[in-house]
Amino acid sequence: MKLASYKDGSRDGQLVVVSRDLSQAHYASHVANRLQQVLDDWNFLSPQLQDIFDAMNAGRARHAFAFDPAQCMAPLPRAYQWVTAAAYPSHAELLRKAAGQPDQQHACGPEMLQLASDALLGAQDALPCAAEALGLDFCAGVAVITGDIPQACAPERALDGVRLLMLYNQATLRGLVSADGAVAGVQGNCATAFSPVAITPDELGDAWAKGRVNLSLQTQWNGRKVGQCDAGSDMGSHFGQLLALLARTRPVRVGSILGAGPVSNTGLEKRGQWSWPKGFHSILEKRAMESLQDGKAATEYLRYGDTVQIEMKNAAGQSLFGAIEQEVIPFDS
Repeated sequence: MKLASYKDGSRDGQLVVVSRDLSQAHYASHVANRLQQVLDDWNFLSPQLQDIFDAMNAGRARHAFAFDPAQCMAPLPRAYQWVTAAAYPSHAELLRKAAGQPDQQHACGPEMLQLASDALLGAQDALPCAAEALGLDFCAGVAVITGDIPQACAPERALDGVRLLMLYNQATLRGLVSADGAVAGVQGNCATAFSPVAITPDELGDAWAKGRVNLSLQTQWNGRKVGQCDAGSDMGSHFGQLLALLARTRPVRVGSILGAGPVSNTGLEKRGQWSWPKGFHSILEKRAMESLQDGKAATEYLRYGDTVQIEMKNAAGQSLFGAIEQEVIPFDS
C-alpha cells in the first residue's frame, strides 16, 4: 500500500491512503490520524489501511478524492531518528580518489551519519538557502522507515523491520566544512525532503530483492536529466545489513528512518580518465569526476531559482513514490 501525510496545519499532518497509480487518496481518520500511530501498532492497524487501499484500487472507495502531491508533508514529518549510511562504495571511492586520499576500510561497516529529524520537508516544499556561497548540493537516495529492531540482531531479522520505503533529497551545504574536510554535522546537512508517499515493500514486486531496490533512480536538475543510476546493483550493503549495523550497540525504535546515501554506480576508467555513464545524484560526485578528468571541478552548486526533481518508476513507466520537486529560494529570516 501507499501512505502519505496531508498538510492540515498540525506538525504531523493527516494520514491518507493513496491509490497505486497515485491518482486518488482517502483519509484514514477512522483508523489512525498520523503515520506514527500506525507504525506503533502496525500489526493491528496496517491491515485496516490495506482494506482502504484495496477498495480504492478496485474503484469501491466512496469517499476517495484526487490526490495532490503539493499537499503532502514528508510521510513521517517528525522521526525519532534520521540516519544516512554510505552504502555505495563507488561513491566513497570516487570522492577519495578525487581528494587524493588512500582507500579506507571500516571494520564496522559503512559510515553512518545521524541528521536532524525534527522538521522533515514535503516533496514540493521549497529549499531555502541562506547564501549561494554556502554551496548547496542535492543528494538523491532511497530510505526505509522501520519498526522496532532489537539490539545486535542479524541482518535477516533487521530486514524484517522494514515497514515502508521512500525517496529523499538530503540538502547539504558543502561550504560548511570541519577542519578535517568533512561536512559539519546537522548544520551542513541542512534539510531533507521526502517523496510524497511511502510504500510497503510488496508494492515494488520483484524489484525488492535481498534488501535492495533494483530500479533506476532519476534525478533532473533544472529540467535536465543528470542521473539515472540503478539503486540496487552497486549497493554494497543492503538495508538489512545497514539496519543491523545501526542496531549493533542499541535497539532501533519504531519510526526511525535510514537512508542508503546518494545512489551511485561503478564508473569506467579508461586511460586514466573516469566516466560515470549513468550520471550523478549529487553535485559533489560530479565535481569529483571533473577533478579526476580535468584536474579541477567546474560544475557550480545550486543557485537561487534552480529546481531539482527526483523520481523512481517501475518497469511499466509508472511513478512509484511520486516525485520530489523542489526549488531553491533565498532564506527569509
